[in-house]
Amino acid sequence: MPSAWHTAGVLVVFMILAVSVWTEEVKEKKCDVMGDENSESQTENALLEKLEPLSQMRFNTTVELGTTENYTYQFRVCREVDSSLHDHAGLVQIDRKTGKTTVIGRINETQVFNGSDWIMLIYKGGDSYGRHCSGEKRRAVIMISCKRGLTAGSFNIISEEREKEQECFYLFEMDSSVACPAEDSHLSVGSILLIILVSLIAVYIIAGFLYQRLVVGAKGMEQFPHFAFWQDLGNLMADGCDFVCRSKPRNAPAAYRGVGDDQLGEESEERDDHLLPM
Repeated sequence: MPSAWHTAGVLVVFMILAVSVWTEEVKEKKCDVMGDENSESQTENALLEKLEPLSQMRFNTTVELGTTENYTYQFRVCREVDSSLHDHAGLVQIDRKTGKTTVIGRINETQVFNGSDWIMLIYKGGDSYGRHCSGEKRRAVIMISCKRGLTAGSFNIISEEREKEQECFYLFEMDSSVACPAEDSHLSVGSILLIILVSLIAVYIIAGFLYQRLVVGAKGMEQFPHFAFWQDLGNLMADGCDFVCRSKPRNAPAAYRGVGDDQLGEESEERDDHLLPM
């Protein structure tokens, strides 16, 4: 019985180790900035995080130059083009005639820069040149330009600089919103203050209404917070407006003439004479 338990335990441990190894193999590799881990630029790592939304996409472009060069370029952002090969290839060139695959750049030798509205991703450590560029290793330069509202645009090759002795490269371009700077708020200081003021007034009215209704037990207009104060304030404002904005002077004569007592006195006596007894 103990030997059976021992065998089962060994099998469980073996299965756990096998699953862990398989998980590590399946997990895709990401871009590794050139240099020691302690000296890696925080800016570069932040830019790589910014490019992460493009990592699950695959990009292709085809170029045909006469009858001698007919290539397809395959590219992924900070991922291997073919993770089963474990060659860190982030951008490859495939000869459509022969099927030969050439690694242009690898993600384990990555550099990244940015400007106000662009990000430049560089893969170094590609396969060596043959007759060109003194046999140095190839490298790919991908210029990602800002285009809002577009996650990823078309991927194109611009040129291949291979007539130099050193520092040769392939230049590609694409558009994406990930290269765009964060949009600034269009609200002015006055607008922000106005929003704060309106919010405070709304909180005052709602909280005061609930207090008057639920705690004080007020009904009708009395539920409005500090109703008497606002009523008096309104009356004062109305009086002030009436005083400042009235159209006629305060002591202007009336537009009509009233009937005075002096006019009514004698006339009434004269008219009442015929009512006296004879």
